[in-house]
Amino acid sequence: MPINVTETTIRNVLTRTTGYLRTVTSHSLQPYRGCTFGNALCGVGCYVRHNGHVLRGREWGSFLEVRTNAADSYRDNVARERRWAERRGEPFSIFLSSSTDPFVPQESRYGITRSVLEAMCDSPPDRLILQTHSHRVQDAIPLLQRLSSTSEVRVHVSIESDRDSLPGLPPPASSVDRRFEACAAMRQSGLWTVVTVSPLLPIDDPDAFFARIAEVADAVVIDHYVQGDGSSDGARTERTGLPAAIRAVDPRACTLAYRDRMVEVARRYLPGRVGVNIDGFAGRYLDA
Repeated sequence: MPINVTETTIRNVLTRTTGYLRTVTSHSLQPYRGCTFGNALCGVGCYVRHNGHVLRGREWGSFLEVRTNAADSYRDNVARERRWAERRGEPFSIFLSSSTDPFVPQESRYGITRSVLEAMCDSPPDRLILQTHSHRVQDAIPLLQRLSSTSEVRVHVSIESDRDSLPGLPPPASSVDRRFEACAAMRQSGLWTVVTVSPLLPIDDPDAFFARIAEVADAVVIDHYVQGDGSSDGARTERTGLPAAIRAVDPRACTLAYRDRMVEVARRYLPGRVGVNIDGFAGRYLDA
C-alpha cells in the first residue's frame, strides 16, 4: 500500500485524556497523525482504524502527517496544561502515544519524537509513559535517561507473543528478538522497562516467554482485546481480521479465560509486577 507522508502543524500537541486513558495519564501526545505500522501486525487490530476523526476517510496505514512543530507546541502549552492537571489534583502526566507509534520508520528522517523528548527535558512532566511496538526506541536511551533524572519515566514495549507471525496476517513492525534486545538495553541503562503483551496473541511456550520477559523487564502488562480495546466485549477488534487469525491458531486465545491463564503463568516469573489491561498501563500491578 502506498503511504502518503505530509507535513503539518498543530496548535496544541497536548491532549487532555478522556475515556480509556483517563485513569492512566492526564494527557496524551501524538508526534504524528496516522501510523505507518498500520500495515504491520500491530495495525491489524489497532483501535484507531475505527477512529473517523483521525482517518478522515483514509485507510489506516496509508498516511502519516508529520507534526513539524510538535516540540514548539509542547513548549508553548506545557505551563497551561500543567496548571490544568494540578487544578484537578493530579500529576501532569503524558502518554506518548495512544494513536500512533512514536518510532515509526519516518522518525529517523524527521526526528519529531526526539525533538519532543528534548523539549520535555527542559520542561519535564511529572510522569511520561512511552509506548511503542518498535526496537528503535533504544535509539532514544540517552534522552530518556536524561529525562528520568527529573521525571518518572516508564518505557512500554509491546511484545504480543513469542510468535513472529500469525497465518494470513502481515509481519510485526519489529521482530520479537529485536524488541527483547531493546528491552534488555533499556533496562541495563537504568530505565524502568515494561513489556506490554498487547494485544495478547497465541503464545507457543508461555513459561519460556514470561521467563524471558522477567530477564529484560521490570514489569509486564497483559492486555486482551476483550475488555482491552475500549469496548466492553472486544467489539471494536471483532470488526478486524485479528480475531479470525487468532482462532485459526488457538480458539481459546480469544477468551478471557486464556488471558487469565497467561496472567497466572506471568505471576510465577514476575510476582507483584503483573498488570492486566488498563490497570497495567497505569502501573497498577497484581499483589503489588
